[in-house]
Amino acid sequence: MKLAFSTLGVPGLAVSEVVGLAAAHGYHGVELRTHPEEPVHPGLTPEQRADVAAEFKAAGVEILGLAGYARVAAPGADEPVLAEVRALLDLAHDVGAPFVRVFPGGGTEQTPEEADATAARRLGTAAQHANDLGVRILLETHDSHPTGADAMRILGLVGHRRVGALWDVMHTWLGGEQPVESFATLSPHLGYVQVKDIASAEDTTPLPLGAGVLPLTDVVEVLSRHGWEGWLCWEYEKRWYEAAAPLPGLLSPGREHLTRLLTESA
Repeated sequence: MKLAFSTLGVPGLAVSEVVGLAAAHGYHGVELRTHPEEPVHPGLTPEQRADVAAEFKAAGVEILGLAGYARVAAPGADEPVLAEVRALLDLAHDVGAPFVRVFPGGGTEQTPEEADATAARRLGTAAQHANDLGVRILLETHDSHPTGADAMRILGLVGHRRVGALWDVMHTWLGGEQPVESFATLSPHLGYVQVKDIASAEDTTPLPLGAGVLPLTDVVEVLSRHGWEGWLCWEYEKRWYEAAAPLPGLLSPGREHLTRLLTESA
């Protein structure tokens, strides 16, 4: 498996600094958070996009994916959501990223069936553009659809190879799923896996990998046992927890922890 980290852990850091961290600490790739406050976002010019792609390529570091914020199950008109997803897909194509992350984002004013149908309709429409560009849209296990079973209610309706799943192990665990259950459900659609660690179900402050309660050993074991050879991406949510320790000093120990889990499960 290849290892990456998310720029959510180093908010606002310049592209050159992100690339330098990945190269220095032995990560194969980086997931880029594409919020407007970050250096990589859909507002970049064609020249700026080319520069981003070239900087990563020169360092031998891959752009794993773009972590967008489109909420495909949210109530309201389709077109603003579709425009946001299309803009992310265009950016991913231009910088050489194979994946785009979207959230479910269903609202409390909807029934689960309405939210599922809305998300499936939008993802099915966006899948055509994704197919043209060679990029894959990944629905993260998050917010209104935190478990693999929840995400599959949408993905099963879409049925398109350019729409898959991003397994966030914290949300499936908080939703009551064991890793073996999440993998069994998501594996036919799995793009990559976000790993992290937290103090408890009540305190989701990010911790160094291995220092918290999330079942990372079980996650790696089930992936290895089934011969899954994709990406593990460390999403350290420093952006939302100012008191959390800075990520750069944790990157090498985090890589070593994941490498050890991979070795032990081989």
